[in-house]
Amino acid sequence: FGTESLASPRQRGFSLLELLVALMVVVLVTTLVNLSVSSGGEDIRLQSQVLNLADVASYALDEAQMTGVDYGLLLQEEEQPGGEMVYSYSWLQRQIDGWAEPDTSGEMFAPQQLPPGVALELELEETPVVELSLDETDYEEDDEDRVLPQVVFYSSGETTVGAINVRKVDDGELLWRIEWDLLGRFKPLRRGLADEEDL
Repeated sequence: FGTESLASPRQRGFSLLELLVALMVVVLVTTLVNLSVSSGGEDIRLQSQVLNLADVASYALDEAQMTGVDYGLLLQEEEQPGGEMVYSYSWLQRQIDGWAEPDTSGEMFAPQQLPPGVALELELEETPVVELSLDETDYEEDDEDRVLPQVVFYSSGETTVGAINVRKVDDGELLWRIEWDLLGRFKPLRRGLADEEDL
């Protein structure tokens, strides 16, 4: 029998150039993923806050009817030390001596601050756009009703009709819109549009 010698194929390693290109691709993909995740994280946080605002508003109206005490929503803007405006919202309850923080439901009525770069715009039935800033000098020091909510949830089961627009500060792009009617039926609308299943 003749013996055939099987020639083993020549093994070839990666060149330094190929390793550098592969490393650059990995770094590029990792950077893009990180940017996407961080951007997506802000979007998810904002969506959570918008949905929370609508849910707690509905709860506040129910609570007002059950307890016979009016609740209110206060939207504010504050200037940060760097000059950037940050928007927030908080909940109030009508007390004998004026509006104050709710004395029930702990975390449910906790104040919320929106991410930087996002603005709130309030529209009420009587006035198209409501100013959110609260200037302390506009009130007397002994005025017990110094902090007043812009939206009131009455114990009668009605509320101030209006909408809240959530916009980007830099270009004014509408991100979310929350609309509600006299009976407090709240609708969070992404980019101001209803979902297809709601149509």
